[in-house]
Amino acid sequence: MHKKVIVHAHSTEEDFKNSFILSNQMSSLFRKRLMTIYSKEDCLITPTAYSKKLISHYVNKDIPIYAISNGVDIEEYNDNEERIQLFKQYFHLTSQQKVIICVGLFFQRKGILDFIEIAQKLPQYTFIWFGDISLYTIPQQIRNVIKHHPSNVIFPGYITGDIIKGAYCGADAFFFPSYEETEGIVVLEALSSYQQVILRDIPVYEGWLIHGKNCYKGKDNDEFIELIQNVVEKKLPYLGKEGRKVAEERSLERVGKQLKTVYHSLL
Repeated sequence: MHKKVIVHAHSTEEDFKNSFILSNQMSSLFRKRLMTIYSKEDCLITPTAYSKKLISHYVNKDIPIYAISNGVDIEEYNDNEERIQLFKQYFHLTSQQKVIICVGLFFQRKGILDFIEIAQKLPQYTFIWFGDISLYTIPQQIRNVIKHHPSNVIFPGYITGDIIKGAYCGADAFFFPSYEETEGIVVLEALSSYQQVILRDIPVYEGWLIHGKNCYKGKDNDEFIELIQNVVEKKLPYLGKEGRKVAEERSLERVGKQLKTVYHSLL
């Protein structure tokens, strides 16, 4: 059709591994498929400098790659007492209960096994993992922990609207132990909600999410346990306002302007 083609490149081989059944065995084929798709376009847009670095090895050097964040509708995640109460009522939470949430698919890559192990070691807190996927598509080990998990862990499935937004701003911490991301949209949503965010220290966050400034980072479960306890018990500084600033830099309006600039430059 003689038109310029832009692809938003959010998938990598690294991101595909440790997800579905046989994903590791199929990852090299997945990479080849991505290389075929990404190499045909006039330009690529990917969410972070980290994903840009990975994808640069997939394509000819002549194809421009732009690192532009996913946009987040920050006003939708403002602190809202009515939503917080809906969240607490939905899960029958008392005012004394301390709650740690995560949002993601049931993938090993997302750190779900670590989430369960840490919850088991912190029975005084309630852990809620939002998200769902057919159990037939994930390895047996993950299925087992979903079906037989500690009593302080809740798997409510895929929930949208005021309940999840109330969870983002009403929980005591957002704990995202993922091993690999191209950005992590749920992290942007948590940051938008002025939430205390605890992340695994992985390369994708380098340069924009800084430990002790706008989030907290850990390298292993022992560090996560210590961070969670100190955040929940308010023994560490509150970083929610600094985290919100990171989200504001990635608002829909700002990201839209960046995309528009790329589209015009290509034309």
